[in-house]
Amino acid sequence: MRLSEKVVIVTGAAAGMGRAVAARFAHEGASVVTADINETEGSALAEQLVAQGLKVVFVRTDVSREDDVKALVNAAVAHYGRIDVLYSNAAILASDRDSIVHELSLETWEYVMSVNLRSAFLCGKYVLPHLLKPGGGSIVYLGSPTGIVGCAPRLTAYSASKAGVIGLAKVMAAAYSRNSIRVNVIVPGIMDTPMNDYILLNDSVREQFREAVPMGRIGTPSDIEGLAVFLASDESSYCTGGIYMCDGGLTAV
Repeated sequence: MRLSEKVVIVTGAAAGMGRAVAARFAHEGASVVTADINETEGSALAEQLVAQGLKVVFVRTDVSREDDVKALVNAAVAHYGRIDVLYSNAAILASDRDSIVHELSLETWEYVMSVNLRSAFLCGKYVLPHLLKPGGGSIVYLGSPTGIVGCAPRLTAYSASKAGVIGLAKVMAAAYSRNSIRVNVIVPGIMDTPMNDYILLNDSVREQFREAVPMGRIGTPSDIEGLAVFLASDESSYCTGGIYMCDGGLTAV
């Protein structure tokens, strides 16, 4: 098992890609602390995995709140004694409120930034002291094509927040490389997850998005699992500051 003896925090673990990766990490031998604001689904996943004999605990966490992030990190250390990996997945889209800049409210801008970018900072800030130990560790952030190219003009706040996550990851990678702490970004493409239901539940729109992907299909949460395991494991010991595409070739054209 590729993550045996690793202690991993996964945020946004109640649904979609976070849920899939948390389960895969547990099956790869990790002791996993799952975090989400959705207590019902988050607890259910943890109970399901524990019933399979895996090591998983759930901590209800609003990742935009500093006190909640502190409590999450403290709970992980209290339960497992250390932290080796942070998988920072939690994010919101707010598609019904996000817009082009002159139509975008400050309230929506700050809301999206708090969940997507502030949380990335807070999780890094409070996990890093536990990675500053012999052997270091790994931090994996989730980006988006919208943070690289202007492909979603009506998702201004979301796009800017994901660009910020990529910038944060790069400066952290440079700052902590000599401490054997690796920081990388996975950029998923069009994924069939609850976050994207607002577009993918419409069959004609779904077909347009599918056709736009060079591989000819929309991604699923399982597509990201192997890359997540690689970046969390010691197999990626010489990889830091990287942006790893998992988008079916979407950003290659």
